[in-house]
Amino acid sequence: QVQLVESGGGLVQAGGSLRLSCTASGNIFSTGAMGWYRQAPGKQRDLVATITSGGSTNYADSVKGRFTISRDSAKNTVYLQMNSLKPEDAAVYYCRAVASTWSKYGMDYWGKGTLVTVSS
Repeated sequence: QVQLVESGGGLVQAGGSLRLSCTASGNIFSTGAMGWYRQAPGKQRDLVATITSGGSTNYADSVKGRFTISRDSAKNTVYLQMNSLKPEDAAVYYCRAVASTWSKYGMDYWGKGTLVTVSS
């Protein structure tokens, strides 16, 4: 069974920075695309950024130039560096990963989320 565990959320003032981490654990022999999504109260869950196994990245327009996604495939870990945070960035941030185990190939997994609060 694969588990994704996020960390790094918290309270930050507008203009500040946070770095989120997400590590996939379990009987994993490879991970594919990994990414971050966020959901604010009363809103749908939206894509923030994704990164392929080859390192290609994709960002939501609202975070381009402020957020950077990266990964350490050897550690099955994905990071999200968030700079110049705005109050509208406040949300629960979820990690998502495509992972393969010895019994299941290319399955989609989600973490339980980490809360980011941005004060104005």
